[in-house]
Amino acid sequence: MGRKNKSINRPVMPDSKYNSTVISKFVCRMMIDGKKATCVRIVYEALDQLKAKTDKEPLEVFLKALDNVKPVVEVKSRRVGGATYQIPIEIRESRREALAMRWIIAAARGKSGHGMGECLANELLDAYNNTGTAFKKKEDTHKMAEANKAFAHYRW
Repeated sequence: MGRKNKSINRPVMPDSKYNSTVISKFVCRMMIDGKKATCVRIVYEALDQLKAKTDKEPLEVFLKALDNVKPVVEVKSRRVGGATYQIPIEIRESRREALAMRWIIAAARGKSGHGMGECLANELLDAYNNTGTAFKKKEDTHKMAEANKAFAHYRW
């Protein structure tokens, strides 16, 4: 974290198809080497597949999947008197959203055998149904925080 001025949060332009800033953030987070058009195509392909698989509004499924993966607490390492403790800390909303997006993208990239659009659609569907790799990552984070809640008094 910088010691100088706080960084400002710039407004994000909504995407063209669904008019959602969350999808725009997701596309930017997924982008590699500045290839935004490729990412937009992959995300829209995944959302179209979600519509075909669930018969629900794809934006609604996407947002619900993201909410299911958002963690509430995480652990941070804190050194106290020669020992390092894992201290549970509540997460602010912007970081929760960023972690959820990162975990869903990493889980989709970890799958093999299909195109990225299909893998992303499958991972979003799993997250929507409270299963899958990204949801497991959230559960593991919560279990770690629960196991270390005895050290919560070291938080400052």
